Amino acid sequence: MDNLKKKFGQIYDKYIEKIYRFIFLKVNSQEIAEDLCSETFLKGWKAYKKAQNPELKAQKEIENIQAFLYKIARNLVIDHYREKGKAQIISADYIQIADPRTNLEEKAILSSDINTIRLALVGLKEDHQNVIIWHYLEEFSIADIAGMLGKSEGAIRVMLHRALNSLKNELDSV
Repeated sequence: MDNLKKKFGQIYDKYIEKIYRFIFLKVNSQEIAEDLCSETFLKGWKAYKKAQNPELKAQKEIENIQAFLYKIARNLVIDHYREKGKAQIISADYIQIADPRTNLEEKAILSSDINTIRLALVGLKEDHQNVIIWHYLEEFSIADIAGMLGKSEGAIRVMLHRALNSLKNELDSV
C-alpha cells in the first residue's frame, strides 16, 4: 500500500499544476478550481487504488493516467456548471506568458491581447476550448489529446482546425 501511495504521489506531483490550470481556466475562481482539483485527485486516487488491486480483476486498468485525470477534471467542471447553472468564463489571469524582463508597454499590450483571446474563447464550444487549451497552453500532442477524448488523431486534427477557425471568427467579432 505504501508503494501505491508513493506512486500516486508522484503522479500527483507531475500533474497537479496542469490539472489546476485547466480547471481554473474553465471556472475563473481560485477557490472553486482548488476544490475541483482536490476532488479530481481524490477520485483519481480511488480509481487508481482499485485498478492496482489484484483482487479486483473486474476493475479496468488505467492505461493513460494523464488522460484519465483530465477526463475526471473535465467531468467535474461540467457537473459544476450543471449545478450552478452559470455561463462558462475563461480567465487569462493565471496564464504566465510574459517575460518578466519586458517593459510595461509590452506587458500592457500582451495583457490586452490575452484578454481579447480569453473573450473569444468564451464564445467557442467546450470541445474547441479544450483542444486549444490542451494543445497550445498545455503543449499536449495530438496523440495525447486523442487519448484524453477517446477519438482518433485525425478527428483531433480536424477538431483543432475547426476550433482555430472558430477562434479566428470570434476574434474578428471582438
